[in-house]
Amino acid sequence: MGRAALEAQWLKLTREDLPAAAKPDWPVRFDHCFQRILLDAACGGVWYDHIAKRPAYAHASDSVLTEAISLGQAVLDGKADLSALNRQSLVWRGKAIR
Repeated sequence: MGRAALEAQWLKLTREDLPAAAKPDWPVRFDHCFQRILLDAACGGVWYDHIAKRPAYAHASDSVLTEAISLGQAVLDGKADLSALNRQSLVWRGKAIR
């Protein structure tokens, strides 16, 4: 898959698919929140500690963006726990929730 297609897939997933599929028990509903959670998880920490420029999706490596897309698809498929991913993202950011 070319880079433009990878970025288009990311934007569709985070701006359309995930917000449209958001369930009442999901911790987030907005595109930028999904992007934070998935990029943090793909980077193994706060994404901006790993990706120097913004927008992050445009400057992330292909492997990081591919991993973030895979995680987002797993959330849609019910195979990844969005709440757990969000909690970990917040812990990395020093904003642990109870």
